Amino acid sequence: MIAETPKPPYYAVIFTSLRREGDDDGYAETAGRMLELATLQPGFLGFESARAGIGLSVSYWRSLEAIAAWKNNAEHRQAQHNAQQWYEAYRIRICRVEKEYGF
Repeated sequence: MIAETPKPPYYAVIFTSLRREGDDDGYAETAGRMLELATLQPGFLGFESARAGIGLSVSYWRSLEAIAAWKNNAEHRQAQHNAQQWYEAYRIRICRVEKEYGF
């Protein structure tokens, strides 16, 4: 589903990942909980995700301060700590959205 975002500017956090092969080991439950928790954070605007080999997840935020608060959320920090068991590699990119259009 495409996130409904407000008129720019706002911020996007792009999470690009390559999952490890093998057992899920709690990944699906943790990912679901992180999305649930993120939606409760002040400044959260929306979320989009796709996976076809490489995973792309984009969360949208009102401000850099909201992103920092989410990064430092205790449950989110625990999930970050477990990242190496689920991912071979990942990158996080934070961008300011200046323009948006579409239908």
